[in-house]
Amino acid sequence: MTDREIRERIDTSRPHPARVYDALLGGKNHYPVDRAAADGSLRHNPRGYLDVRHNRDFMRRAVLHLTRDVGLRQFLDIGTGLPTSPNVHEIAQSVAPRTRVVYVDHDPVVLAHARALLASDPQGRTAYLDADLRAPETILAGAGATLDLDRPVALGLGAILHFVEAPAAHDIMAALLDALPSGSAVFLSHLTADLNPETIVPGLKATGLPFTLRSRAEFLRLFTDSGLEPVDPGVVPVHRWRPDGTWSEPPLEPEDLGGLDALDRAARRGIGDVRDEDINIYGAVALKP
Repeated sequence: MTDREIRERIDTSRPHPARVYDALLGGKNHYPVDRAAADGSLRHNPRGYLDVRHNRDFMRRAVLHLTRDVGLRQFLDIGTGLPTSPNVHEIAQSVAPRTRVVYVDHDPVVLAHARALLASDPQGRTAYLDADLRAPETILAGAGATLDLDRPVALGLGAILHFVEAPAAHDIMAALLDALPSGSAVFLSHLTADLNPETIVPGLKATGLPFTLRSRAEFLRLFTDSGLEPVDPGVVPVHRWRPDGTWSEPPLEPEDLGGLDALDRAARRGIGDVRDEDINIYGAVALKP
């Protein structure tokens, strides 16, 4: 696809989940409409950036666990979003340089920045697929050009299935997991109304994005309906999934934040002061028997 064709696919009149997420992470690859949606969310929930950044850190720990402790060397990351270091291949290849990673997204802005996702360790390999989550057969066919789908694969679905209603989310999970062999794994995160809804739900609504919030039981069913049981500690808020003590607080003086808007101030802050009432995303990891 040419650069012109990519630009023609970009809709800057409405916020897009990947770009709003980028704005909340402190990225620069978004448009005014996305920034306005993210800013509206923070007006309702000033500590909402912790949800997004702890979700990202859950992904880091899950990938490290699956690479270092489980020994997986292939990753299929669906709903990749805009490149934000460390990306999955950077995390996995820091442990095992030969790891192969396929990224999947359907946002033309992500496609435009896909080169950053292809900077693999020379011993490994990365690839990017422009494909829709709702077309798992297309994803699997494309991923097979880079991954050996007869060998275990770690499937990543971070903060993406809450944009898919039931029963489609279960059908997608089943189609993807059925195609992967024993020894594969899946890591999931998902927004919920179980945790602190009075604080967080108004912020989600302010983005204008269509969320499907699932309870803990509904989230767990995404695993158990495919015959999987999450590994310890099970389904927990993302900041509670095997924290590794790496969070730190940057030293900030009042003048460091002066003149900055809410999003830029959030980007300067650390995530180590997180409280349970700041988080409404569940995370879990499961292995396929």
